[in-house]
This record gives sequence, structure tokens and C-alpha cells, in this order.
Amino acid sequence: MVQEESPYLRLELVAPAGLVFEGDVDMVVLPAVTGEVGVLPRHAPLVAQLNIGRLRALTIDGEWLTFAVAEGFAKVQFNKVIVLADAAEDAAHIDVERARRSIERATERLEWVRSGTVPADEDVDSYREQLAIRRARNRLKVAEVPEK
Repeated sequence: MVQEESPYLRLELVAPAGLVFEGDVDMVVLPAVTGEVGVLPRHAPLVAQLNIGRLRALTIDGEWLTFAVAEGFAKVQFNKVIVLADAAEDAAHIDVERARRSIERATERLEWVRSGTVPADEDVDSYREQLAIRRARNRLKVAEVPEK
């Protein structure tokens, strides 16, 4: 018996803490480092490096789901999209105040580096702090909340 091909994409969004989303969708829009990549059923096999950005998925019911994702990779093959991200959050569950505090803290730590006043007991890495700011700003953007 021949198995019929599903008219949908299976999306699996995984972050270090575990599975963020799994389900059948009509379309996925990935924030690849080369720009947004739209994926429909029967898409050619693809591996894409992801940038910090907004991942969107169109559900079978016509509703858009939105996620804030950090760097990672996406693999598209056999009507399946597997996304492995360093961080991923459903837009509806983003803690806005936590994102704002992250920006404030990282900005303060970068100022320590700029002014040469890093406390002796602090380990401050400029790249890590800039990355924290980019991720937090993305979470605010995806949550559609102004940064202040």
C-alpha cells in the first residue's frame, strides 16, 4: 500500500530547554542569515543557518504563529522542517520586563568595558553582552512591544 503524502509541513522547533513547538503547518518563514526563507510543502531539501529573528508559521487554520529565535539551523526535508535554535520563545509567552532588564544589564556592562571600570569580581565579555542586547531586542520586536 502506498502512503499518501501529507499536504502539510511538519514543524519541529527545538531549543536547549526542549521542544518549543511541534505540529502540522501550511508554511514556515525562517530568519536565515541570507534573509527570510519561505518554506511550503514539497520544498526542496535545504539546510539554512539561522540569524536572530522572527520565525513564523501559518497554521492549518490560517493563523500565524510567531516565535523569537536566536542563532541555529533549520533542515527541510520530506515535508518536515526541523529548527534547532540556541533560544526560541513563543511570542505570546515573551517576558517583556525580563527582556528590558536584559538590555539594561548588558548596556551597563558594556559601559563598564568602554570606561575601563569593570569590577574585579565581574567577568564581562563585550561580544556576549552585545549578543544579549540583540536577542532581547528581538524578543521585544517579536512581542510587538516598544523598547522604551
